Amino acid sequence: MSDAAQPTAAEVRAAAEAVKTALDRHLAAVERRSGEDDPAVYEAFNELAAAAEEYDELLYDRYDEVTPFEIPGTDDALPPYQGPEEANALSVLLRRDYTVVEPQRLIAQAQRVADLEAGGTGGAGSADTVHSALGVLFGEFEPDEISSRHKEFGLEEGDSTLWVTAVDTPAEPGEWLDAPFDQADPHRVVCRFDVSVVFDDELDDDGLEGLDTDVDMDIDPDVPVPLDDTDDTDDTVDTEDTDDVGGASGARQAGR
Repeated sequence: MSDAAQPTAAEVRAAAEAVKTALDRHLAAVERRSGEDDPAVYEAFNELAAAAEEYDELLYDRYDEVTPFEIPGTDDALPPYQGPEEANALSVLLRRDYTVVEPQRLIAQAQRVADLEAGGTGGAGSADTVHSALGVLFGEFEPDEISSRHKEFGLEEGDSTLWVTAVDTPAEPGEWLDAPFDQADPHRVVCRFDVSVVFDDELDDDGLEGLDTDVDMDIDPDVPVPLDDTDDTDDTVDTEDTDDVGGASGARQAGR
């Protein structure tokens, strides 16, 4: 950074004073909070985090020094809840990510479903490409079954998230089908569940003592997928599914 772009000593001092003010406001909000989910506390927390981050950046730019504090990222916390006090209607938003790691296996398993449904009322269609195979499998199996059997279908799980959001009134049939995710408001999240390998670092290694971590959970790729339940093609899931979706190890829950 050039000298001309560096903050002045006065700017650094002002940022430090802003942190002190934000600390006082946060403590005052905590002392007079009306409940566990008081929005004033959330607001004061975010202001304190922003002030501390600003001070840390200016301190580094001016003096090449850092603070000893690690401010929790506000992205890890739910924003202040602004939905109804008592949620009488819910909308469930689900996203699971997958990687197609065995395309031929995916196609072969989907073709078995298509062959089983040939001539019936299932209408599974052909499965000679990855694109068509995905359509067959996700059209035949519910998202939870895809998640639990993803290795059988040649898929590898990525991150996943599930949001339970409050809505004012139940939606009318077909009301949101044209834009199913436009109403994904984080301020109305009642609870949220995230799954990702990044959370593995947060696990306490002491809690893993005594567990057999060498158990082979891999599925034999030569064993065909049982298709006993493929006739139940009319079942639907009352969720809003945001992507081709699945979780990885390590989980985090945020709730109200």
